Formats: sequence, C-alpha cells, structure tokens
Amino acid sequence: MKPISRRLYAASAIVLAAIIFVALNIAVDAGVTTARLDLTENRLFTLAPGTRNIIAGLKEPVTLSFYYSKNVAADYAQVSSYATRVRDLLQRYAALGNGKIILREIDPEPFTPAEDEAAAYGLSGVPTDSGDLVYFGLVGTNTIDGRETIAYFSPDREQYLEYDLTSLIYRLSHPKKPVIGIVSSLPLDTGAGGMAAMLQGQARPFMIYQQLAQNYATKMLDPNFTSIPPGVDVLLVVHPPQLGPEQTYAIDQFVLKGGRALVFVDPLSEISQASAGMSGAGTVESSLPSLFQAWGLGFTADRVVADKDLAQRVQTSSDPRNPISLYPVWLHVTKADFDAHDPITANLQTLNLASAGALKQLPKARTTFLPLVQSSDQASLLNAEEVRINTNPQMIMGEVHPTGERYVLAARISGPAKTAFRNGPPPAAGGGKPAPQIKTAGNINVVVMADSDIFDDRFWVHTDNLLGHQIATPFADNSAFVLNAVENLTGSSDLISLRTRASSDRPFKVVQRLQAQAEAQFKTQEDALQQKVTDTEARLRALQQGGNAGAANAPLGALTPQQQAEIQQFKRDLIETRTQLRNVQHGLRRDIDALGSLLAFINIALVPILVALFAIGLALVRRRRRARAIPV
Repeated sequence: MKPISRRLYAASAIVLAAIIFVALNIAVDAGVTTARLDLTENRLFTLAPGTRNIIAGLKEPVTLSFYYSKNVAADYAQVSSYATRVRDLLQRYAALGNGKIILREIDPEPFTPAEDEAAAYGLSGVPTDSGDLVYFGLVGTNTIDGRETIAYFSPDREQYLEYDLTSLIYRLSHPKKPVIGIVSSLPLDTGAGGMAAMLQGQARPFMIYQQLAQNYATKMLDPNFTSIPPGVDVLLVVHPPQLGPEQTYAIDQFVLKGGRALVFVDPLSEISQASAGMSGAGTVESSLPSLFQAWGLGFTADRVVADKDLAQRVQTSSDPRNPISLYPVWLHVTKADFDAHDPITANLQTLNLASAGALKQLPKARTTFLPLVQSSDQASLLNAEEVRINTNPQMIMGEVHPTGERYVLAARISGPAKTAFRNGPPPAAGGGKPAPQIKTAGNINVVVMADSDIFDDRFWVHTDNLLGHQIATPFADNSAFVLNAVENLTGSSDLISLRTRASSDRPFKVVQRLQAQAEAQFKTQEDALQQKVTDTEARLRALQQGGNAGAANAPLGALTPQQQAEIQQFKRDLIETRTQLRNVQHGLRRDIDALGSLLAFINIALVPILVALFAIGLALVRRRRRARAIPV
C-alpha cells in the first residue's frame, strides 16, 4: 500500500478544517443566536430580575407581533443591525415565557395585507429613497382584546429597549391600573401653556405626567376637594396651592388610614414662576407645614440648596468669552448622593433638580426619617427670594459658603404618627357631619422631595417627533425617580430595576470641581478688572471726544498737553489692566488645561513609551540569556 504523500495529507487537512469551520458556524448560528457576553458596567444587555419576574408571573398568554420590513430596510445598516438586536431580545422573552409569550414575526412588504395591518395598528412607516415604507414596530395583545404598541423602535432609545418591551408586557398582564389622585397647582396635564394651550389644541403635558397616565389611572382632584376619592391607591401632591383646613384634613386622614402619599414641595418652583409670568397668577413656593409637623418633618420653605460640587453647567449669553458657567442652585445629583439600599433610588444614576429646598427630621419625632437624595458637603442654604431675583451664576457661586453638611433633598417618612388636627376635625362644608376622626396610625408611608422642577422636561429629556409620535430620550433619571416611587408605594417593584439601569452619564466631576474652585478664587478679581477696563475706556472716549472746545482761541476738538498726557496714561493703564485680566482668565482655565494636557500625554505618548521600554527591556533580557548560553 502506497503511503499518502505529505502534499496530499496537507491538502486533506486544509479541506477538513474548512468543512469543520463552516459546520461549526452553521451550528452556532442555528443554536446559539442569542448568546451574549455582557461586559458593560451597567450590564445593559443582561435581562434584569424584574423582567424575569414579570415574565414568570404571566397567567395568560401574551402575543407579540414584530413588524419589520426586512427587504425594504436591507440597505440601511443601522436599522438592520438594531432590528437584529430587537429580534434577538424578543426571542429571549419568548424562550423565557414557556409558552406564555407568543412571538410572531411579520414582514409588511409594500402593497400587501400585512402592510395594511401594520398601518391599521398605528405603526409608523418611515419612507425610504425609493418611496417604500420601512415598518419597525411591535404590537402586543392579550386574551381580553387589550392592545399596546411601540410605533417605531427608534435607535435613540436603544438603551431603554428592555424597559420598553417589559413595560408593554406588564401593561398587558395588568389591565386594571392602580389609581393615582393628583393635587397640584402646576399644569402637569397641559404643559407650560396651561389651560389656554389646551383650549387651542396645543397642550403638551409634561412627559412624566404622560408616563404616569400611560401606566396608571390618573385622577386630577378638584381644587376645592374636601375628601380623597375612594379607590385612590397613591396620592400625588405636586407643588400644592395653599390648602384650606378641609383639604389638609382630607390628606391627613388619607395618610393615617394607610394611604400612601408622594409629595413634592418647593421653596422656588421655576415651573410655577414661568407659568405665573404668562398668566399673572401662581406662587413660587409651596409647603404643607401642619402635615409636616405631624409627620415629624422639617422643611426650609424660604431657603434654596446651593452646591458647588453638584452645580449644573449652564449656557449664558452675558459674556460671549465665557458662555459656560456653573449654576449652583441647579443640581446635577449623581449616584454617590442616593440611598443605595432603598428600591426607589438604588439604581438611579443622575437627577437634575432646580432650586431645591432641604428636609430634616424634627426633634423628638416619632417617625423614621430616611434620606433618599442628598447634596454634597460643599453646599449651603441661600435665601430663595434673592435667588429668584439674582440669576447670575457667577454671583450666586460667590455666595455659596459650604457648611460641610449634606442637605436632604428627598426622604421617606414612615412609622407611627398622629393627626395634625389634635382639637378635632374642621367644620364640614355645608354643616354636614364629618366622618369619625383617625387620631393615630401605627405606620404611615410617605415620600417627600423638596423640589417640584423634577417634572420640568427641559431638565431631563429630549423629545423628537417621528411621524406624529413623540420619541423621548432621557439624559437624567427624573422620570425614573417619580415612577419608581409610585411603583414602590403601590407595592410592585419589578419595573424599578429596568428604568434606571441604562443610564450612560459620566460627568467630569474632577473638571467641575476644578472649575468651581477657580471661579471662587478668580471671579471676583476678574469682575473688578473688567469693570476697571470699562470705566477706563469710558473716560478715554470722553476725553477724546470732548477735546479743548472750551479754551479761548483753541480749535474745536484740540487737546491741551495735560489732557494728552492724561490720555496716554489712560492708554497705559488700559493695556496693563487688560494684561492682568488675561492672566486672571488664564488662571480660570490653568488647572483644567493642565489636567487635559496630562490626560493627552497619558493617552498619546505614555502608553507607546511604556510599550517601547518593555520591548527594549525584553530584548536586553533575551540577549543576556543567549550570552550565558554560549559555551566558552
């Protein structure tokens, strides 16, 4: 028998390796299509426990119809890539559902019944260059004809994909929504335009209210309410107006009966301030003093928390050379400032608040006071009226003198409490007989935040219009805080872990701290020098324009030697002052520029240098080993 030649053996090995490679790829593609290795910090691509709990708790089947125009969208790489991820995630949901989640994949090709069906369900078709429409949405249905849709999977919301899918399934599996009663002086349900915008058909409710209305049955209480309607699961009080005794008593009794309340008060509501500017009515401060006293809660109703470390960066137009400033009464609160153990705040990444107040526990309070959100220790309290009048960020920054105390911005109040009406209920309207009074409760459950501007869209979300549908892209977790609190107070927490796990905010805290320190050190000197430049320029113009018109036999506009000498001195002063001003302005950026140069050096030069040094060292070691190995 002739032996196999080496050449034939090598060729056979190559062919066999190619066959094994192709077969392995086909097997992996068929059987492991949804396998993922999630190395992201927030584990964005790993299904959260809340999703698994909701799927495991399904009692009735849910049908998910995924409409995707595969052939029409084939030329659009971004859409195709995202569609693959959506399909993979839906397949994982169906696999976890054990028959309770039925997945249908439909390609609504142009001029087919499937395309008509997608349009009838309200899905949005995005036109292509050829004129055909790309459908990329989801329709979910349950066994009682309930229906929920995602009109179009916008790539801008990719990081919220799991939340969008899971919340859709949750709404289908819980058709009876908990009821939220709302007491507010803010136009939550109409937006900044108020009732006038609603009458004109231009109302744009605040996004948080829209999300509440989507997930819960919301009921706006009449301004003159005297009781909380039966069936209300959570009472939401947002920047309340001045309440009368009957209204305060209604809230008091609701909480003591075991009702749960979520309260937002404010020493300076910027939403209310803007609304008052348009309508000429409204108040910018709010509080519930008698109820807070009964709950063992203190609130500084005339003081605003200003924080150097948490100051938001804002755009100012007053100085084009320095358009970005730190505004210490607008707070960018980060993960280190949240209670990591309470389900409301455990997964929050950031909150953007504006002119918030401070909460504290009163002495001898019987209730438990649990801080949920706090300032940094570089904060102090400023007079709310002065902050309202003075909107200059640099001037306000100069007024912040840190006390070293971390002020509480939001807290959970629980435990035993007594009624705020120790002398009995107030007289009932119309002389009717009031219901029996509850004087004590063993355990109240209230969450309070000293800010109502958390509802303001401009602080936390970008909204775009896609073919008549609003696409919301959050950049802070304001909505998550409110929805988490409502979810927790209604007794269900499965969606909490999904709302906040996708935040990718990475604030430059070191840079912000350096900028705040530089502004505190140099801003006063810069303002003084800038004023000196302005004054010197004004006096110089006055001398040059005035001349010596009043002197006898002098031509109009002529200058005396003394005036000419004074002008020259002013010019020298002006040049010297501008030089000093440039030095001060450079000082504002010196530490930040030094940090940038250091990081650039590390990223650009240091790593290659270290690699080169390692290679040289390795070469020297090998040379020495070879030299030792050579026999003498």
